[in-house]
Amino acid sequence: MTTKRLSIHGRVQGVYFRQSMCQRAKQLGVKGWVRNRTDGTVEAVVQGNTEVVDAIITWARQGPAAASVIDVQVSDADGEFNAFDTLPTC
Repeated sequence: MTTKRLSIHGRVQGVYFRQSMCQRAKQLGVKGWVRNRTDGTVEAVVQGNTEVVDAIITWARQGPAAASVIDVQVSDADGEFNAFDTLPTC
């Protein structure tokens, strides 16, 4: 099991990024969460086997059609998750 924290930069708020990521994560079987940050970034914690975590990170580097992703910073994270959720903005 791999758990990663993503900090996604660019035009990623107001473009259905969180909803699209949640849908893609559920398709892949990824667990964790995604939320908007007050600094304009999107933050996510993703968990699953290496293959599905790599797949959601690859997806996050492009995002939905209306997004313009500049950078995705990836770091190790902790936690155990049972589903993938969209959290309130923090």
